[in-house]
Order: sequence, then structure tokens, then C-alpha cells
Amino acid sequence: MKAIETKSLTKYYGKRRGIIDVSLSVENGDFFGFIGPNGAGKSTFIRVLLGLISATSGSFEIFGKSPDDKISILSNVGYLPSETNFYNMTAAELISLSAKLRGTDCSTEAKLLCERLDLDTSKKIDTLSLGNKKKVGIVCALQHKPSLYVLDEPTSGLDPLIQKEFYTILKERNEEGATVFLSSHALWEIEKYCKTAAVIKEGKIVVCDSVEKLSCTGIKKVSLKGVAEDFSFDGAFNIKLEKGNADFLFGGSSKELIKNLSTVEFSDFTVSDPELDEIFMHYYKEEN
Repeated sequence: MKAIETKSLTKYYGKRRGIIDVSLSVENGDFFGFIGPNGAGKSTFIRVLLGLISATSGSFEIFGKSPDDKISILSNVGYLPSETNFYNMTAAELISLSAKLRGTDCSTEAKLLCERLDLDTSKKIDTLSLGNKKKVGIVCALQHKPSLYVLDEPTSGLDPLIQKEFYTILKERNEEGATVFLSSHALWEIEKYCKTAAVIKEGKIVVCDSVEKLSCTGIKKVSLKGVAEDFSFDGAFNIKLEKGNADFLFGGSSKELIKNLSTVEFSDFTVSDPELDEIFMHYYKEEN
């Protein structure tokens, strides 16, 4: 059974584009990354899945259930929006209210999560920093230990140590069998933690595959030293020029690379495998 399956899912806000013809499958137990720049349609896609807004056309199922079974679906989902807004009560009261709304006693798990995330629950929400408000949202999303976690830009505002602990918790939940659907524009997060990834751009899915396969594209990262100011290179993309040095990606064969290198002046060069985020940038970057 698929954790998430959508078919030609489309959402327009009047004439304005949200998402267009999105067909996507997320396997049960996957750690899935959903990548795209701001405005690409990530949050719209998530809000349609959770029934917060209605699709213009297309269909979807979560754990084989249609949107008509909304209560059953949401009872088994932990959702963290990109921006959290809460009632001005203490963090402890809010976390308790979230559990009560689900009709579940989550006190033991909530206490453990608060300790691991270093969250002071005695303070009122309006006095908390952005990072601590995000921690409250994380606890509310995770405390009932759902089968599906839908997390929209979850680490914004968190310091690096808390980010690391947060992902440690997610990895533990994933190893226990839960599915994680992680929306982010931070490509390093996807590369480090996800098993599968999809890129969405201007409302459409551009590419979807395992992170391992996406890393094995045959693309090479080339660095040249001592190049001219008007440097150009056939077959290169994502070119970065700085102080006589050029870094770029090359997608052709080794023979083509050697042939093209013979056409430019440089003093030294290196060829290496690029990071996943560098490979994705030609999908990810906004059009001029």
C-alpha cells in the first residue's frame, strides 16, 4: 500500500497557479524529500493532501483512503506547517490541548520530546522565540506517534544542535516503520536524510527517483584555475566565475570533456563528483 498516491492533482487559485498535474507515489515506510524553491507549490500540495484546501482537479489517496475519509486519515498523520500560529497559552497547555483534541494521552511521549528538544514548556507562546515556537509545533506533530509525518520546512528557526536531534528522532520513527514526507528548499537536508526525492518547479514535478540514483547521473564537477574573464565552455552549466577560477557542472562524456578542455586556456584543473544539491540546481533554480 502506498502512503501517498496522487494522480494529476491540480490546484488553481482563480487564474493563479498552485500545482499542475502532480502525479506522485510515496511508498509506505519511505523517507521522502519534496524539494522546490519558495513558491514552487510545495505547501499547496501538502494542504490539498490534508484537506485544508480543495483540489481543482485530480485525485489522491493516503494509505489507500480517499479524501472522504478525512477524519481517519488525519488521526494517523503528524503535520507541521512551515509557519506555526498558536493560542497564547503556555507551551505545556498547548501541547496538552493538541493531545486532547486527538482524544489521546500523549503525556509520556510529549515529556520525552520536550527533553530531547530542550523546550521549556512553562513559558507562554508569545514570549517564545521562533525556534522555540517551532519546537512546540514539532512536539504537537510527533507526540501521538502517527504512521505518516508531513513536515513543511520543519527546521527553519532551529539551531544546528536541535536540527540534528530532530532528524535523529525522525530517523528513529522511520526505522520503526513510519513514513516521513519532508518538504524543504534546503537540498543538503534531502541529500543527508531522505531515501527518495522529487523536485517541484512552477507547480510541476520535474524529476522523482531514489536519492542514490539521483546522485549517479554521470555529471561531473569541473574546477579550472587561471581562466579568462570571458570564459565559456561548451556543455557546461551552473558556471561560477570568481577571480580567474571557474567551477561548473558537465553532463557529457569524458571524451567530450577532454576535447572541450583543449579549447580553453587554464593553469590547472580538477574533476570530481558533485554534491546532490549541485546536481539539482539546474532543476531548482528560478528561471530568469
